[in-house]
Amino acid sequence: MTDAAFAVHPTPLGPALLVITETGLAWLEILDRPAEIALADVALALGSPPVHDADPAAALAAELDAYFAGELREFATPIDWLLAPAGFAREALRRVCEVPYGEVATYGEIAIAAGSPRAHRAVGSACARTPVSIVVPAHRVVRSDGSIGEYGGHPERKRLLLDLESRADSGRV
Repeated sequence: MTDAAFAVHPTPLGPALLVITETGLAWLEILDRPAEIALADVALALGSPPVHDADPAAALAAELDAYFAGELREFATPIDWLLAPAGFAREALRRVCEVPYGEVATYGEIAIAAGSPRAHRAVGSACARTPVSIVVPAHRVVRSDGSIGEYGGHPERKRLLLDLESRADSGRV
């Protein structure tokens, strides 16, 4: 059982469910389903329901606002990897965090960096299932042909994030 707090924060992609533990950010989901259902999934994964409290998520909410304004390139909020998949998938997500703002890497490059050069599909699955989207910048991972991929069924979100970073890097936010 883990003590956790949650808040819902507006973003240009839609409302974001933020779940914070004592260790850091454990869940960031852009909601396209009722928050109650997402919270039930989080409670099941944590072993207890998070409590509604915006204070623990305030710093992350401010970082998200700055990110979407093109003013933040690296999140300072620590990640709690508790709900991330274990093993290779978690290592792949850690490697995704190393892709610099405004740049992209391929699924194959992340697989190599994570120690399993032939596991590009597993990297894609890890990116699609990350419980900490945006802060773990899975949107910066693309196919080897340069196409952006599905981003968990929301390629328009991935395109928005990539365009945002590209504009911010060029000073055109």
